[in-house]
Amino acid sequence: MKKIILLSLVLLACAVTVVAQPAASKTQKTESVRRRAVNLPGSTPNGLFSPAVVTGDLVFTSGQIGVDPKTGQLAEGGTAGQLEQVFKNLSAALEAAGSSTEHILKATVFLADMADYNTMNELYRKQFKGDPPARTTVQVAALPRNARIEIEAVAVVKKD
Repeated sequence: MKKIILLSLVLLACAVTVVAQPAASKTQKTESVRRRAVNLPGSTPNGLFSPAVVTGDLVFTSGQIGVDPKTGQLAEGGTAGQLEQVFKNLSAALEAAGSSTEHILKATVFLADMADYNTMNELYRKQFKGDPPARTTVQVAALPRNARIEIEAVAVVKKD
């Protein structure tokens, strides 16, 4: 009887080991997901966040405001001037990540004042050829450096 109980325990231990192995390999696959931080040419990483991150075929940008990288100042011209600079900055981040504004899947627009919504829409529409990406627009209490607009995006990496 002792031999049967001992044999049963050994078989049970083997079964538990076999069943547990697939779960361990799933964990290893999850941990091996790679992401690559993107830095813009000629800029110094600030250590707080990356302008964009690539994982798989997707690019996630940080929010871009209308700061001219040459002067370090917000672009002049209110919402219109800042939106133009935002798209220059967004384009630079996407290009450095191997994508472009043409490959944006989803954009999130943050406005300091919803009264700028119509102006933003007119100018935003001109940035895309064909169908524009999905988009969310919200008003926020404040943006960094008192900017009028900030945009973040998710895009796909260009295929060679």
